[in-house]
Amino acid sequence: MNLFITIYIFILGLIFGSFFNVVGLRVPMKQSIVNPPSQCPNCGNRLKARDLIPVLSWLFARAKCRQCSVPISVVYPLGELTTGLLFLWIYLTFGISWEMVVGLLLVSMGVIITVSDLKYMLIPNRILLAFAPLFIILRLIYPLDSFWVHVWGALLGGGILLLVVIVTRGGMGMGDVKLIMLLGWIVGFKNLIPAFMIACFAGTLVGGALLLMRIVQRKQPIPFGPFLVFGALLAFAYGEDWISFYLSIFE
Repeated sequence: MNLFITIYIFILGLIFGSFFNVVGLRVPMKQSIVNPPSQCPNCGNRLKARDLIPVLSWLFARAKCRQCSVPISVVYPLGELTTGLLFLWIYLTFGISWEMVVGLLLVSMGVIITVSDLKYMLIPNRILLAFAPLFIILRLIYPLDSFWVHVWGALLGGGILLLVVIVTRGGMGMGDVKLIMLLGWIVGFKNLIPAFMIACFAGTLVGGALLLMRIVQRKQPIPFGPFLVFGALLAFAYGEDWISFYLSIFE
């Protein structure tokens, strides 16, 4: 039974990952997520059922459109596979629980935001507003410690990045501020600290590597949303353990 659920969760993640790619690419452009149906971005050929199987369709078509033979970006299957693996990780970490539901929603929002921010350097308000009510309700019913842990998480997260925006005069966007406010609400005050530290460290590491490889230029902006999501996911899963271990050192 556990094996069946594990496989099911992974496949579900693959399917949703395909949909999240569409949402992340279309919503920032204020396009419908259902119309037109999925099609080749080059020739406009409408994709058939055999072209919509996550990951496998890309492999069987040899990463090319069946109609015009133009290469299909690896971003599509990578997004699907990543979502499937993240869904599986959340299930294996939390089991069937309400924290699993929160985790799956966090992954879903994170994948969409990552696609959008990497492609357009934009975190759409409509994405945050779509997920915010779900997270608010879940944390009101199932808080980590108390209601105030999440309130202070949101205020601390928003306050830190808002200060950064003011000091750097636009070095970060307000989308990042709104995102970390919501992430602070989700993971709580204590977990937000390691989440932000991980995001900054990962952003610095990746940014430095991109500079060394001359993929980006100095002072060229790099999307920070994916790093915030990355830090929040790790803190969501392991933050309490990390904090307990750190405090135990001083006991």
